[in-house]
Amino acid sequence: MTSVLSARGAATRRPTRRTTLTRPSGLGLGVAVLWFSLLVLLPLAAVVATAVAGGWSGFVTTLTHPQTAAAIALTLGQALLVTLVNVVVGTIIAWVLVRDRFRGKAILEVVIDVPFALPTIVAGLVLLALYGPSSPIGVDVANTRTAVFLAFAFVTLPFVVRTVQPVLMELDREVEQAAHSLGASALTTFRRIVLPALMPAIAAGAALSFARAVSEYGSLVLISGNLAQRTEVTSVRILTYVENGDLAAASVVATVLLAVALVVIVAFDLLQRRVVRHV
Repeated sequence: MTSVLSARGAATRRPTRRTTLTRPSGLGLGVAVLWFSLLVLLPLAAVVATAVAGGWSGFVTTLTHPQTAAAIALTLGQALLVTLVNVVVGTIIAWVLVRDRFRGKAILEVVIDVPFALPTIVAGLVLLALYGPSSPIGVDVANTRTAVFLAFAFVTLPFVVRTVQPVLMELDREVEQAAHSLGASALTTFRRIVLPALMPAIAAGAALSFARAVSEYGSLVLISGNLAQRTEVTSVRILTYVENGDLAAASVVATVLLAVALVVIVAFDLLQRRVVRHV
């Protein structure tokens, strides 16, 4: 009886996981973790520590300030709106670039990457020249919330395009053709075959788009006007706190943005998993 129980225990015991990490790989991993800690983890920890040093009352005082609350609401609202627009428009652009052939396609491929290479303050100057008081097309949105939206959209659109495009290029079109031959409509084929394959890339691009929009500064300082409780965003508000010597308040706002960005990234990841599971 004892031998039988021992055999059952051995059968149900989980096998020991043995690492395949070699000594050079372990050294490389250690260097990578150390470098990541110096560049990311330690600075973030310092910001959070500065934010919590003043206690809960410091958080409440900073976040309930009308100017700060308005800046956070504007930034998060416009960033979320821009992200939703980028998910649709960016996916469509990626689809056209991969599935269609037309004149000027190579030029469009280059133009898509311009926001990546262009200094953000130059992007702000371009937006001001096109949509400011001296607009050649007669559209003046300077010092309005629309200006914030345009600045966010300008710098974030490439993220969705460039994350979806490689995945779309690797999709096997024979699977789509087989679905069509079996009577599936174009919409059904996209919803049941293409979309599940694209969802991880779309979610990654959306998360990057949102994070970039929340942290944007250079492209909107010229065209938004930085008007208190109207067009002032959190990056400008943080800079104002720093210039006034209030690092604790600046750290509180930065910590809130960090927490929101992490929540949004996790939410997009869970959403794409749910869609892939149920589609």
